[in-house]
Order: sequence, then structure tokens, then C-alpha cells
Amino acid sequence: MTIEKKINMAAAYKGISQAELARLIGTTPSNLNLKVKRETLKTEELQKIAEVLGGSYRFGFVFPDGTEI
Repeated sequence: MTIEKKINMAAAYKGISQAELARLIGTTPSNLNLKVKRETLKTEELQKIAEVLGGSYRFGFVFPDGTEI
């Protein structure tokens, strides 16, 4: 699943548009849309998106013993 689809699903789950999400994270709708389409969002930006949506974003390596890097 693409990051665009995940972001859109998460925003829909919370009942807000991508434009409103952009404003909540402190950027313009067009800037967020470009970053989503180009898949150039940084991990910090994805974490901020998750935070304003009331969730969390985890990206990294996860090992069978539960270790995350």
C-alpha cells in the first residue's frame, strides 16, 4: 500500500480532508499533496501527521525479539 493511500485512509478515519490535515501540520495543501504524490515525506513529517491525527507512526527495522531500530 502506498503512503498516499495510507495518509488518505488515516485522514478519512479521523474525518478530515487532506487539505485540513495540511493546515494542521503547518503546511499548505498543495505542498503536502506534492510531497505525498512524489513520496518525499520525511519520517519526521509522517510522525507529525500521525500525531495530529491522534496516532503514531513507526518506521524502522523490527526484529523477532521485539527490538526496533
